[in-house]
Amino acid sequence: MSTVTIEPLLRYLRRERPLCRCRTKILKPSSLNFSPKLLSNGANTSFCNFKPRRPHIIRASSTDTALLETFKSTDGFFKETFPLTLTQMVEGKIFIRLDKDQNQQCWQLSVGCSLPGKWILHWGVSYVDDVGSEWDQPPKSMRPPGSVCIKDYAMETPLKKSSDGEIFHEVKINLDPKSSIAAINFVLKDEETGAWYQHRGRDFKMPLVDYLRNDGKVAGAKRGFNLWSGFFLPKMLFKAKELPSNDQGSSSESKGATQENRQVEGFYEEHPIAKQVVIQNSATVSVTKCPKTAKNLLYLETDLPGKVVVHWGVCRDDAKNWEIPAGPYPPETTVFKNKALRTPLQPKDGGNGCSGLFTLDQEFVGFLFVLKLNEDTWLKCKKNDFHIPLSSSGSLPAQPGQGQSEGALVSEKTVEANQEVSQTASSKGIINDIRNLVNGISSRRRTKKKEAQESILHEIEKLAAEAYSIFRNSIPTFVSESEPQETPKICSGTGTGFEILLQGFNWESHKSGRWYMELKEKAVEISSLGFNVIWLPPPTESVSPEGYMPKDLYNLNSRYGSIDELKHLVKSLHEVGLKVLGDAVLNHRCAHFQNQNGVWNIFGGRLNWDERAIVADDPHFQGRGNKSSGDNFHAAPNIDHSQDFVRKDLKEWLCWLRDEIGYDGWRLDFARGFWGGYVKDYIDATEPYFAVGEYWDSLSYTCGEMDHNQDAHRQRIIDWINATNGTAGAFDVTTKGILHSALERCEYWRLSDKKGKPPGVVGWWPSRAVTFIENHDTGSTQGHWRFPSGKEMQGYAYILTHPGTPAVFYDHIFSHYQSEIASLISIRNRNKVHCRSTVKITKAERDVYAAIIDEKVAMKMGPGHYEPPRESQSWSVAIEAKDYKVWEAS
Repeated sequence: MSTVTIEPLLRYLRRERPLCRCRTKILKPSSLNFSPKLLSNGANTSFCNFKPRRPHIIRASSTDTALLETFKSTDGFFKETFPLTLTQMVEGKIFIRLDKDQNQQCWQLSVGCSLPGKWILHWGVSYVDDVGSEWDQPPKSMRPPGSVCIKDYAMETPLKKSSDGEIFHEVKINLDPKSSIAAINFVLKDEETGAWYQHRGRDFKMPLVDYLRNDGKVAGAKRGFNLWSGFFLPKMLFKAKELPSNDQGSSSESKGATQENRQVEGFYEEHPIAKQVVIQNSATVSVTKCPKTAKNLLYLETDLPGKVVVHWGVCRDDAKNWEIPAGPYPPETTVFKNKALRTPLQPKDGGNGCSGLFTLDQEFVGFLFVLKLNEDTWLKCKKNDFHIPLSSSGSLPAQPGQGQSEGALVSEKTVEANQEVSQTASSKGIINDIRNLVNGISSRRRTKKKEAQESILHEIEKLAAEAYSIFRNSIPTFVSESEPQETPKICSGTGTGFEILLQGFNWESHKSGRWYMELKEKAVEISSLGFNVIWLPPPTESVSPEGYMPKDLYNLNSRYGSIDELKHLVKSLHEVGLKVLGDAVLNHRCAHFQNQNGVWNIFGGRLNWDERAIVADDPHFQGRGNKSSGDNFHAAPNIDHSQDFVRKDLKEWLCWLRDEIGYDGWRLDFARGFWGGYVKDYIDATEPYFAVGEYWDSLSYTCGEMDHNQDAHRQRIIDWINATNGTAGAFDVTTKGILHSALERCEYWRLSDKKGKPPGVVGWWPSRAVTFIENHDTGSTQGHWRFPSGKEMQGYAYILTHPGTPAVFYDHIFSHYQSEIASLISIRNRNKVHCRSTVKITKAERDVYAAIIDEKVAMKMGPGHYEPPRESQSWSVAIEAKDYKVWEAS
């Protein structure tokens, strides 16, 4: 998400030597979802290059000085100050230092942060001879005061304010040079926001010792800090010391291999960090009549720093249709696409803000405007244009105190959409690009070079996908779905429609080394609880023990168990009626070897790809493929799915998994990373029973508060599903986020959109929505986006009674929640609630939400009161617990 610098807005954070600066966060519009990739003139666009028109500059025909004097001497009939709330990104540094303490006796690790906040160091250690775990608890002698144990593998230590003027908060950890600790692992947590800060998406890892023989071979059982090339703190200073022999006359073995112990001598490292803050500014608008000309004089002033442009027009009635008035105009005014005017505000005397004076004819009843801070950042009035009445009897703007005059950052594309700017030029550009590519194929047929022709076909495919996304995003997708028959047709996007999914692992499941066998022992219990689909962890050899950094795809001996144990598990699950989903990590893959530049981008194993299999726009791995069709995952090489050999190999691998292991379908990791059209190709080749993609990005927020309207967010998920041609569903991240805000803030009105439907993907395309409240990333020991504590059962009451395909997290079903979740599953199965069930929201207020599903099940959640209507049918209570209740039709 792009940002721009607006430094003066954080005066209160400035110090003598400033350590932070702020940037304005560009919030995407919530109602439309334009693709910037095709409409930009930047390097991301391969073929489309739309040049903007040169603006027509209008010179002012009169001076502002006399008008301003007239304005000051005349009483006005309108004056209002609008608060402008900006979300800023404050940039700072994470400081990491290793040096001797004041007495030069012990080594000391210092971790600090230059930003204010409530910072926690979440850390652990790894030992030289430990091959089973990356994280363990440190010895008690290392733990600073105030440290708290996190289960059996980590510590949390608060950072305290430092007297050092360059670091706001820091913590110091004493290290014993005689200990067997090989490395310290840590992440930084901001308790105020719940955000976690890592190093390029992975834990910080600081090696402390490096045991080497003089022939360069590893001496210890483990050299863990060399397994993650690229993720350790660089600029390490090592001091080599040859270890003396204890026995000069020892055997030839000891003579032949002296040992060298390279220990960290000390280092200092900085890493960038950013945090959102809220900044308050204002704009004041005053209107009066000019006694000489009877025209309206409008004076606008603001304390916003920097160059501020007023994008403005006038209207003749309450319909508020934009028009361009006749001149004269303020200095440096330009015409924007014959739809509006743009006037830069002039700096005020003293440099505190800027202002502008506008002369307007009596025939207009309103002055419309938005404030433009730069090419991508705009300020509007609660997502609407500012409207100023130009007569004392005109309609009044939003009243102060009702929150209607807050500034919100929006995209310039939204402004253009509100003014109905024609997209004809864009359409012609796309059409011409596709025609040029087709002509290219015709001209190259004579060369008989299949590679050239296929390259153009791939470009057409990508361009068509981008064009489809742009045109589709201007109109939200609504899918009309009829109820399935008693024996519905099975398709990979929905299964039968009656699936209830269990995630069969958490973030720590790999640690036992025999997870497959442990899960096999629970197969009968899982089936008896009412589940009919289970999602297993990634099966391949992986650089990370959790499985999400795959290496050799055909090596299925992982930290969860062996390939034979996996086969036995799948067979046992099938015997009790469970379908099995494999976790397929297709977006990225870790390399086996380095190229001539020392970059890890050469693969081994059965799929021994080279740099051509890696996308060209991943800056870390020097790929020679095409540009990525999605977002890059920077921790590992991103695979280029546009390559024929890559898709062929992946389809063969997935089919092999289906045949060899017996998987029935797929959970697709990091689906944002590659185009959904490639997913359709993989699904068509493997014909799974069920498939679901993880398309997870940020919801829409204004000033740190979640927006009620999340249409843009769910639209992006639906666009991905559309790109798969509906062959895969997607996790309903939108619904999870809205449940967070509704339950945390007791704002149950959020659970109904403006049309009275569920506000997530489940409200638009329920058969493709896989609803959930927690998974291994959001919860477990990672806790990246943990569901509100104590509210979990309200979340399950929602997803297990509503349409969509509900997914239950392993940690929840095997906990004290089990009996309640099992009761809700039983209610769902008993009443045949399915992924296309109809939902009628009967109440969505501050403290209560209620709905009736298929006229068979009624539910309410929240502390408020609700009883289902009993005029047409009677209801009996099926389950009642804290803040939720479910009824069945009698």
